[in-house]
Amino acid sequence: MHASWCAAVLSLCLSALHPATAAETVRFGMDLNYPPFSWQDANGRPQGFDADIAYGLCAEMKVECRIVPQDWDGLSKALYLNKFDAILSSMQITDDRRKTLDFTRKYYHVSSRIVARLGTDVGRNAFSGKTIGVLRGSTQAQFAHDFWGSHGARIMNYDKVGPAFSDLTAHKLDAVFVDNVVGSSSFLRTPAAHGYGFVGPAYDDPHYFGQGAGIAVRKGDNRLRKRLDAALQQMLRDGSYQKIQKKYFDFDIYGK
Repeated sequence: MHASWCAAVLSLCLSALHPATAAETVRFGMDLNYPPFSWQDANGRPQGFDADIAYGLCAEMKVECRIVPQDWDGLSKALYLNKFDAILSSMQITDDRRKTLDFTRKYYHVSSRIVARLGTDVGRNAFSGKTIGVLRGSTQAQFAHDFWGSHGARIMNYDKVGPAFSDLTAHKLDAVFVDNVVGSSSFLRTPAAHGYGFVGPAYDDPHYFGQGAGIAVRKGDNRLRKRLDAALQQMLRDGSYQKIQKKYFDFDIYGK
């Protein structure tokens, strides 16, 4: 009896000295100003397709999940300041970004469109002396500068897409250039969009828009990148990706 009592006490002491290892947490940086991909509800909780994909990946990897809000323009810098472990924020995989970041495979792919008054000409010279709104630091911003800006258009950068659409209806902008999902859900489906629509073609030049949106990690962080890739592939296989997709879209956003 005495020996058993001593063994029990010793076990408790060792447990106190060596507590159970805390659950691993993966932190995702995300701009929560980009519905339907990401936003905050009335209680400040992250919502949207990107947020649900993050939670799904964590479930597959059996880790805790934390979403860290970060304005778009500061995502890469904050990643290298170790504010989070990966960027999951609709970031297009481009050759330019690959210089400083490593990416998983795509987790979705959509094209970009001009939103303007119906009937607006969108030719390369059509916006000379006019103004196009874009999200600061986006692939759309770079394309707009090179395609229309080089032919006399003014390119106005915004930290959030909402104010850009407000300026469009206030006639402070002549067009807004965004990905087609954001243009549709954030503006064209609202009453304020009367008389506006997508005009011109879909823009999908891989030189600017890459191979789709991926999850970015620090250069050389192959361990996390591979784990995220494996988790994403499992979500696609087991149907959990498709379940999330159906919450937000009525089409296949993953693409070919």
